[in-house]
Amino acid sequence: MSDFVLDMIEQGGYWGIALLMALENIIPPIPSELIMGLGGVFSGQGKFNVYAVLAAGTAGSTAGNYFWYYLGRKLSRVRLNAFVERWGRWLTVDLQELERVNRAFVTHGGGIIFFARCVPGIRTLISLPAGMFDMRAAKFIAWTLAGTFLWNAALVTAGYQLGAHVANINDYLGPISTGVVVLIVVFYIYRVIFWRPFVAEKIES
Repeated sequence: MSDFVLDMIEQGGYWGIALLMALENIIPPIPSELIMGLGGVFSGQGKFNVYAVLAAGTAGSTAGNYFWYYLGRKLSRVRLNAFVERWGRWLTVDLQELERVNRAFVTHGGGIIFFARCVPGIRTLISLPAGMFDMRAAKFIAWTLAGTFLWNAALVTAGYQLGAHVANINDYLGPISTGVVVLIVVFYIYRVIFWRPFVAEKIES
């Protein structure tokens, strides 16, 4: 994984970063932590402009999130409910949770999008209900840009500091990449094991 990301960034430059960030949101598990962190590292080493890295990563991430938003706009609630009823156990989502998300988007949609962009594991998935619950495209894009910019800025800054002080970053790529992917997998497994449908909890009580 780390070699693929490294090659894309070295050969594609800012376009490579933008493409990787778009793919990171469409085809997990390419971790944004690794992509933007490496962009920051190369900036710290003087190979890239840090502001261009941030702009490319934010634009690519927003484009990838818009893919799921657009897909959500095309899905009907009937089809979504049927999908959740069948696969909800593995998505750790039930129909009651969907309804709660719907009500939350009506009252706090912009804030939800903004803060979700900074939460690993849900920052991409949140785009789907934003589309399904009819959030306006302009509002979705604005809040996505704001939240994504904040998240990417933190990653680029960390990478920049590392790149400015570490000569051979390749020694760190393998463990960092593996650690990020393992954390994502562990979080998902934890959710699957301990998740219980809302209805089941009420019946048991």
